[in-house]
Amino acid sequence: QVQLVESGGGLVQAGGSLRLSCAASGIIFRVNIMGWYRQAPGKQRELVARISTGGTTNGADSVKGRFTISRDNTKNTVYLQMNSLKPEDTAVYYCNSHHSITGADYWGRGTQVTISS
Repeated sequence: QVQLVESGGGLVQAGGSLRLSCAASGIIFRVNIMGWYRQAPGKQRELVARISTGGTTNGADSVKGRFTISRDNTKNTVYLQMNSLKPEDTAVYYCNSHHSITGADYWGRGTQVTISS
């Protein structure tokens, strides 16, 4: 059974920081591309950042220089360090795994991030 469990969300003031974690089980973590997506009320889910099996990262222009994605294959965990947070970063943040060979996708249940101005 595949499980992606996000943690680390919460309420912070603008300019603050949060670190999200996503612990994966039931998948071969090292062969999965891992990503963070977010969905704000009334908006479509969008890619925040993604990290390949080899550690190459890419992300949305809106978070470049502020957010950093990383992975620890020994802990089956992907992280999202979020700095200089803005009210427009408020959303539910979802963890995604994408198998690099089969293309199988799995999602976590999400964690709420709220930034107050």
